[in-house]
Amino acid sequence: MVKPSPLDNHDTANIAWARYRRLMLGMALVSTLAVIAALLYLHFSLPQGLTIHMIIATTAGVGLSVMLGAALMGLVFLSSGSGHDESIEDPFENDPEMKNDR
Repeated sequence: MVKPSPLDNHDTANIAWARYRRLMLGMALVSTLAVIAALLYLHFSLPQGLTIHMIIATTAGVGLSVMLGAALMGLVFLSSGSGHDESIEDPFENDPEMKNDR
């Protein structure tokens, strides 16, 4: 029998997703600051200056990398913080061979 997830409850899900959106908004600001810092570093360290292609590549690379990491870690926090992780059944719970691994 599958246990119900706390995210099945509409109120709990709304609270959890609101926290996730707030986290992502904060990380969008951090990502913007990281892009600005990277562009400033490149501007002052390269003697020939920045080309438009390098600006686009740096913005996409740094910005999307930070946002991807934030999105994945945010989903981990969402799953753990809402109690969804505890609702998953362990298929090896009664397996005698797996008892030694814990």
